[in-house]
Amino acid sequence: MAEVEVWSLELPGGSEEAITPPADTRVTNISFGEELADANGRSVIKLGYQALTADDFDEDDEDDEDAPPQGTYTTTVLSALTAGKIEQTTVNLVLLEDRDYVLTNTGKNTVYLTGNYIKHDDEDPYGDSELDSDEEGYDLDEVSSDVEMNPEDLADLEIDSDASRFEEVQDEAPKSAKRPRDSDAAAEKPKEAKDKKNKKLKAEDGKPAPAPVEEAPKKEKKEEKKKAEKPATKAEKELPGGLKIQDVKIGDGAEAKKGARVGMRYIGKLLNGHVFDKNTKGKPFYFKVGKGEVIKGWDQGIPGMKVGGERILTVPASMAYGNKKMGDIPANSVLKFEVKLIEVK
Repeated sequence: MAEVEVWSLELPGGSEEAITPPADTRVTNISFGEELADANGRSVIKLGYQALTADDFDEDDEDDEDAPPQGTYTTTVLSALTAGKIEQTTVNLVLLEDRDYVLTNTGKNTVYLTGNYIKHDDEDPYGDSELDSDEEGYDLDEVSSDVEMNPEDLADLEIDSDASRFEEVQDEAPKSAKRPRDSDAAAEKPKEAKDKKNKKLKAEDGKPAPAPVEEAPKKEKKEEKKKAEKPATKAEKELPGGLKIQDVKIGDGAEAKKGARVGMRYIGKLLNGHVFDKNTKGKPFYFKVGKGEVIKGWDQGIPGMKVGGERILTVPASMAYGNKKMGDIPANSVLKFEVKLIEVK
């Protein structure tokens, strides 16, 4: 892998920043800036992330798009800086591409994180050089064979051309008195079973009957049907102000416009997955779009939806509750809402 392009992040005092790296990113340095808001202050830099589990490395689950996210939300300390004593630390941390992280600065002084993006080389690990080296490492005297032969006698044998070696053999090979290897026997069994089955496929007049068409396994058909029925999720887009929206399902009913009264279902979460509020049954939640009855992230994120549509809103703190603590919602929190438009009046 190679290091490309500098990466940096400014983390103001007392702030919490959610990031999703567009590529694998190595963090190498954490430091105070030129000016200090608190000349004697101490700042602890924390990292929140979704911990990996053994299930994340199970290849059998890679195609299961409906599987729930693995692991638990974990917080760790990256660095502790003290003005006038320790104002810079060196680290070696890789943040993985497209994973969600939360960085927190507990002090009053602004902290700067620096590093670089990582480029992975797409080299073929099975190149010609490796194959050549393997071939040169063997000696005919060391190669086992079912037929004992002196390597020097090979020169007297007539070698067939490449074309003849790959021609399909029509005549049945003579049976050997030698017991076949387990791998060869296993390969021959399906063929024998198939030949026996074909011999039985005869019509009443004794003529061969056409072989039945083999159907695809029911499991494969079920998976293909499931993929075809599942609606494609549109890419996430960011609006001015930092609001991010992602349409999970496009509705086909009336459209929510500014001034309209809408009924909503929703689930509100913190970035660590904690659900702080929801409306999933009973009477929907109603409000007028664009009239300031809800947070700014909703006033800007709901317009354009149609009845039956589903959308994910990632709302920055500046468009939610800012630096105020609201119930289970800490100050300066980024909020994520899963919303569904039920009605437009």
